[in-house]
Amino acid sequence: MEVFVGILSDRGSKYAVSGGPVASREDALAFVSELCRNRKFAKATHNSWGVLLDSGPLKNDDGESGAGMVILRMLEREGLQRHIVVVTRWYGGVKLGGDRFRRVQDAVRYYLEHRG
Repeated sequence: MEVFVGILSDRGSKYAVSGGPVASREDALAFVSELCRNRKFAKATHNSWGVLLDSGPLKNDDGESGAGMVILRMLEREGLQRHIVVVTRWYGGVKLGGDRFRRVQDAVRYYLEHRG
């Protein structure tokens, strides 16, 4: 599991991005559960994620409508299979509108460029 905290902020909202290899839906859910064992992530406003599995794409917006699909599209473009990416947002009090999708893209891009 790789976790990058404090990678960007926008109008008070702060972001982190995490990821790692997973082979199944159960692995993906366990990954998010493990991430949320950290109190900071458990208290986040959103932990949106996506993964391309052999059985098909899987995503969860966690209340950030459309975020999971943004993550999936980027994973598809990258050709990254069996690897979950979780974008975490701590809401800062100002709605971002369409910019929230750009922040999700920025977070996924950061992960893809910096993962080990």
